[in-house]
Formats: sequence, structure tokens, C-alpha cells
Amino acid sequence: NSMYNQKKIANDRDYNEKFPYADNHIRTCKYNIFTFLPINLFEQFQRAANAYFLVLLILQLIPEISSLSWVTTTVPLVMVLLITAVKDATDDYFRYKSDQQVNSRQSQVLRGNLQNEKWMNVRVGDIIKLENNHFVTADILLLSSSEPYGLCYIETAELDGETNLKVRQALTVTSDLGADITKLADFNGEVICEPPNNKLDKFTGTLYWRDNKYPLDNEKMLLRGCVLRNTEWCFGMVVFAGLQTKLMQNCGRTKFKRTSIDKLMNTLVLWIFGFLVCMGVILAIGNTIWEQKVGRSFSVYLLWDEPIRNNNVVFSGFLTFWSYIIILNTMVPISLYVSVEVIRLGHSYFINWDRKMYYIQKDTPAEARTTTLNEELGQVEFIFSDKTGTLTQNIMVFNKCSINGKSYGMNKELDNTDNYIMDSTSYILQ
Repeated sequence: NSMYNQKKIANDRDYNEKFPYADNHIRTCKYNIFTFLPINLFEQFQRAANAYFLVLLILQLIPEISSLSWVTTTVPLVMVLLITAVKDATDDYFRYKSDQQVNSRQSQVLRGNLQNEKWMNVRVGDIIKLENNHFVTADILLLSSSEPYGLCYIETAELDGETNLKVRQALTVTSDLGADITKLADFNGEVICEPPNNKLDKFTGTLYWRDNKYPLDNEKMLLRGCVLRNTEWCFGMVVFAGLQTKLMQNCGRTKFKRTSIDKLMNTLVLWIFGFLVCMGVILAIGNTIWEQKVGRSFSVYLLWDEPIRNNNVVFSGFLTFWSYIIILNTMVPISLYVSVEVIRLGHSYFINWDRKMYYIQKDTPAEARTTTLNEELGQVEFIFSDKTGTLTQNIMVFNKCSINGKSYGMNKELDNTDNYIMDSTSYILQ
């Protein structure tokens, strides 16, 4: 962590780029052109049926036990892998497009004067300007704002789900910079802070400026993913960017997720495979007994292989076991996975088309961002609510109140005011 003992100097890209600080480019897709094939195949062969048919294909390449052409297994296996790969590639392409959209958002960066830059071109140490209702570009140290005393208000719904506004306040010495571009361009404060981490409510650092040092905490920081609210503008210095921001540190790497149906199908396939092995063992034992007692009588008409000719009927039974595994391979339903994938794809379109899930106030339809986890929707076992605002969308409607014995409000249900006498600071909310 020695790199984090280096200073991050405002308005000095040349100095900051000496150190391996992340740029503001993010990437949430799982694959690229080179890693797609190996990673996707590795994920697909974690399914029991796919792994079984791969082993079966290898067995069919052994002449001594192969009773069917290897093509009969290769074609369906390749089709299953191909269909799933195309679906996974499509999902990942949409993640890539979403990343590109975020990386291409515009931000105002101070370079002598304010210039529009894409988010992905913002670097550690840059001074940026944020405006009301705009997303915060990166993890930034608040320098000044349009509000008195360097205050600003942010909404952290994308970080912690809370829609109530939170207050952040700049240091007094930096809040005096205001919106003066010349002063902000000359600002050369040096920040030494903790290494990147995923703690949203904690920040430790120090600002060195004009031969003084000022302690920094979470109340001075605006984190990526927040939205500026009720504040006309503010200026800040980028401290963490891109994958080193607290938002991205909490995301972690994209993992291969299995649904409960996937786990159930894997279990069923393993049971079917176990039943298949039992059948193979019984048939192999029967073959061994038959070769030992009866098969010799047919050696005049049907030439025996070398192992049997040497009275090694047990080895013949062993080979027969694998032959029966190949012959009875259709017991394992490889097409089941394809059927489920097609159903998931269709289900995702039904979600997108569902008019009952269309939010007319914001012209927002439902959107299935992935087709691999659809059946997990609605599997609710417990509901935990920390406050009523979670259920009421923080929309409070005044009904009626009683002040000094006099009833105010139009709520017909509360006509008997004697039962609702309260002090002058109380009121009834729906």
C-alpha cells in the first residue's frame, strides 16, 4: 500500500499519473473477446449434464467400448453450448453498452477553464463542477458550493437505498474559493488518505494546503453514485476514480450465479446418472456371467477379442459397462437445459412487455437486464422494514389534527375529535 502514501495533488495530472491510480473508466461486463470462450465453457461445464456429455464424448472416442458414433453426442452437446453461449454473450453485450453509456456521461472539468469531458477521462486530482440533479462523477472532496457555509445536499439511494437527503459540508478554508475559476485553478492542495475500500460511512484523510493541515472525514466527501439535490452547483477534487471508488469497491467481480432451478436440475441429473451407473453395473455383471457360462459356446462362430480369449471375462464386463453407459446416454436429458434457457429468454420478453409493471409517472417500463435469474423474482420469504417510509415512498399526506381542542382537516373518518385530542405539536399522518 506504499502507493497510497503518495500525495494526490489538485490540478496536477503530471504528478498524479506517476502513481497507479485508477482512471474513471468502469467495466462490469464479465467477458472480453479473448476470455469469453474459456470462461463461458468453464461455467457451462459446471452443469452436471454438460460435464456428463463431455465425458461421454471422450468415451466414444475409445474404439474398444464405443458402440455409437461420436457425432451423435457431439452435435447435441455443441448445440446446447452454442445456444447458451449466444444468450450469455448477448447479456454481456448489454452490460458493455451500459458501461459505455455511463463512461460517456459528460462532466465539467477545470483545466484553466471549465471543459466538458467524458466521465472516463476524469483523473485523480482533477477539479470538477457538479450541478443540481447530476450524478457525482467519482469520489470527490467537496471544496465549495452554492449554499452558505459550503453546504450541499445529496441523495444516496444508489448506495444505501435511502431517499432522504444527507448534508455534506466543505472545509471553511476551501468554501471561500466559491465559484472563482481563477482561485480554483490555482488550488494546489495535497491530500493523503486511506487506500480504496468499500466502507461507505467512513473516510480518513488529511488536506495539506498553505502550510496548514486539515483533517478530512466522510462529511467532506461526495461518493460516486450520489445525486446532487437542492444545490445549484458545487466544486470538488477527485480523490478516488473508477474501480477504486467506494461504489465499485462494493460491487466486486461479476460472479456466475446459479438459480434454485439450476441447482435442482443438477441434483436430478446426478440422481439420473447414479441410476444409469447402477443399470450399467447390473448389465456388466450379467454380461460377465453370460460370457463365462454361455459365451464360450459361440466362440466358433464369433471370434472373441484378445482379453476374452485369455479367459479375462471380468475385463470384458468392465468394457461392457462403459458400452452400456454410452448406449443408455439418452436417459440424461441434455435438452432440458436448452428448454429452460429458451423459457427464460421468452420470460424476459414477457417482463419487458408487461403493462402492469409500466411506471407511467416516469415513463419507465420493466426491464430484464439478465435472462439467467428470472425465476428468482418473487421468491420472497421474509420482508424486513426499518421505517414506514420504505412502504409509503416517503409520501406523507396530512389528514387531520387537533390543536387546543379544535379539529382541523377534512378527513371524514375522524369526525369524533374527542378521540384524537393531541398537543399542539402532534398531527395524524396517513
